[in-house]
Amino acid sequence: MKYLILLGCILLAFSCKKEDDGIACTQEARAGLNVTVKDATSNNYLGIGTTVVAAEGNYSETLEYMEGIIPTFAGAWEREGNYILTVSAEGYVTYISETITVTSDECHVIPQQIEILIQPE
Repeated sequence: MKYLILLGCILLAFSCKKEDDGIACTQEARAGLNVTVKDATSNNYLGIGTTVVAAEGNYSETLEYMEGIIPTFAGAWEREGNYILTVSAEGYVTYISETITVTSDECHVIPQQIEILIQPE
């Protein structure tokens, strides 16, 4: 009787198996751009009062400030592209980046971690 139950469980497991025709992707959105900004002289992180804007052609987005131990600016949520970042803060020279490319895999964008040092005026 134990063998019949075991056989039944095995058959049930195989009959309920999902087809492996794809990759199981998570549902959370990922930021393509994750930017930390530091004072180039003191090496201290900058947060509130700092603005980070990502632009690609006609598209422009002010990155979202994420407060934490390491303040971060996040954006380009699930959006591939070739971005130029403009970072500004009172008392600092405005910084304009080189092109930063965000790509994706089957499920999400590949997050880019960028650290920017800005110079005090």
